[in-house]
Amino acid sequence: MEVVRLLKQEYPDVRCALEHRDAYELLTATILSAQTTDLRVNMVTPALFARYPSPADLAHANPADVEEIIKSTGFFRAKTRSIIGMANALVDRFGGEVPTELDDLVTVPGVGRKTGNVVRSVAYDLPGLPVDTHVTRLSRRLGLTTETDPVKIERDLNALVPPEEWGRLSLRLIEHGRRVCLARRPRCDICVLNEICPSAFKIDGNEKKTAKRARKAPAKKAAG
Repeated sequence: MEVVRLLKQEYPDVRCALEHRDAYELLTATILSAQTTDLRVNMVTPALFARYPSPADLAHANPADVEEIIKSTGFFRAKTRSIIGMANALVDRFGGEVPTELDDLVTVPGVGRKTGNVVRSVAYDLPGLPVDTHVTRLSRRLGLTTETDPVKIERDLNALVPPEEWGRLSLRLIEHGRRVCLARRPRCDICVLNEICPSAFKIDGNEKKTAKRARKAPAKKAAG
């Protein structure tokens, strides 16, 4: 498929932006990345992992201490509960190891299908296609899916490439979404996909405002 080929050509050595050394660190960092940037997460995880280098260490952490370390990532109380709960689940049910199967991963506190697929595809090099906001936006703009549900989007994208390429396709869509196909003002003029993208040059920052004004416009009175 041309979209896949061009993205692969544009981002041949794409990698996960979250800094990590193993599956435990990646899982923790991915949970922390909700509603914040990978850059911000990368700023706090060195101190977090220095203090809690294993799931067993984090499982016995004082929540107040964890909150202080991760505070700048936002929603720090909820995230603290999630990562401590995650660590306890790993210790209690998986021998202190991060499981490889998605069905197991999604039973861990703070872990949904997207996070599970991140761990599978990045840490374990197993089939998994994480669907985040970038993947959702680009796959719809590019006409790769008409779905809005992440699971259905994942299914449609999985059909485009072999399983061993699922994770890299997700990473390339994410990278393209960050650099070029921006949410408000996509940079269609420099996009390598602009000749085949059905949305090229059709989206700008006024799109939502225009739609909102149209909804608020008063109905015309009937003639006579």
